[in-house]
Amino acid sequence: MSRRDEFITVINTFKTVSPTITDEQRIGLLRQAVQNYELSIEEASEVLTALGLVVGEEVNYFEVLGFSIEVIQKLDEDAIVSLIETAHKKFYSTSLRAGARVRPDGRTEEQWRHILNQARDTLKDPEKREEYLTTLTSQEDVHEKTSLDTEPISINTPETDAASILSVNTLQHAEPMAPATPEIISAPTLSNVNVPADMVIIPASEFLMGSNDTDANNSEKPVHPAYIDAFFIDKHLVTNAQYKAFLDANPQWQKGNMLTDYHNGNYLRTWNGNNYPTDKANHPVVYVSWYAAMAYALWVEKRLPTEAEWEKAARGGLTGKKYPWGDQIDTTRANYGENIGQTTPIGEYPPNDYGLYDIVGNVWEWCIDEHILDFYANSPYQNPIADNDINYVLTNFTTLKTYRVLRGGSWMSIPRYVRVAPRFRFSPAHSIHNVGFRCVRTISL
Repeated sequence: MSRRDEFITVINTFKTVSPTITDEQRIGLLRQAVQNYELSIEEASEVLTALGLVVGEEVNYFEVLGFSIEVIQKLDEDAIVSLIETAHKKFYSTSLRAGARVRPDGRTEEQWRHILNQARDTLKDPEKREEYLTTLTSQEDVHEKTSLDTEPISINTPETDAASILSVNTLQHAEPMAPATPEIISAPTLSNVNVPADMVIIPASEFLMGSNDTDANNSEKPVHPAYIDAFFIDKHLVTNAQYKAFLDANPQWQKGNMLTDYHNGNYLRTWNGNNYPTDKANHPVVYVSWYAAMAYALWVEKRLPTEAEWEKAARGGLTGKKYPWGDQIDTTRANYGENIGQTTPIGEYPPNDYGLYDIVGNVWEWCIDEHILDFYANSPYQNPIADNDINYVLTNFTTLKTYRVLRGGSWMSIPRYVRVAPRFRFSPAHSIHNVGFRCVRTISL
């Protein structure tokens, strides 16, 4: 039997359980085809298509197991696992007793048991659960059906005002970094502008923001023109080594000192005190909250990008494309879909046409904006930002409580979420294993 035929046998066996798969499962099967059966991605995709194994309708794993997102968020890890196991056992046993009937939703009981197993395996694993929540909470129906928005983060200001302690004025600023040989830009309105080290310039222009393609959800619509003034943006994501320099200069943001109102308990979770993992100096920093990312950006005399700036930069000058390089997903251009299984050092994949590395994949990137689901319906034309006043955000960021925008997908994300248009959200105190950031700087002409 050929390796291809062996893979076909695997797929046929899989189909007896369920004729549909999730996008995550499709990635897993393609990876298995390459690693175990020596097929190309194209060959494996042809097999899946020919055998009729298709990506089916997404299900909410929380609803499958009969509890809500907010219940999970109030429990410690042991209690979460116990709850999931108990719920799975209950529903799985009920399904076994039902025999071979067809359920009201059209699935067989065997297919339903397969979904129950998927829900259990996804929600029990902390990292898979967080990634699942990242995608799930971006959808409009979840925004309305869950109470994630009903309980704002509480900023309990101590006797010494937290905002003043953590303000721009109290940050110990980094020494100015002058490039050895400043790059001179020759453009009609940007002649003789020195580009800071490790940044690129994004020229002022209009671009089409958002997406109407088949993968888009309503928060990405409608496609609309936006005019963005010129700005500088980091070529690379902020690394562990860079972030440590910030912590060394600003002890109030160190792991043991940072106020608990500004993180969710996972801040720098993989660090040993104030030291990052020894082999990860050049990896993007993760487990950083929006508050911490804002503080770092201000320390280096920059800021986080607006989501409009981020998307314009991510598109690399291309119009209407799904990805920074075109319309086809490409494993050689980004770290996504658990192809690597973790973050990769910055700069290992080719840059987009603006010279930006890892602009999709590797880690989600914090933006400065508040996340408003229908923002595009009434978005301003010039330099749009959901908060309306960027200077207010910069001055008062430690007092803000509303959800903040994430862009770009991560090393765990399915292709749908490493496009340039998807908009996601987390509370500003959220720290997670696949979220980092890069910075921008306004150009004063």
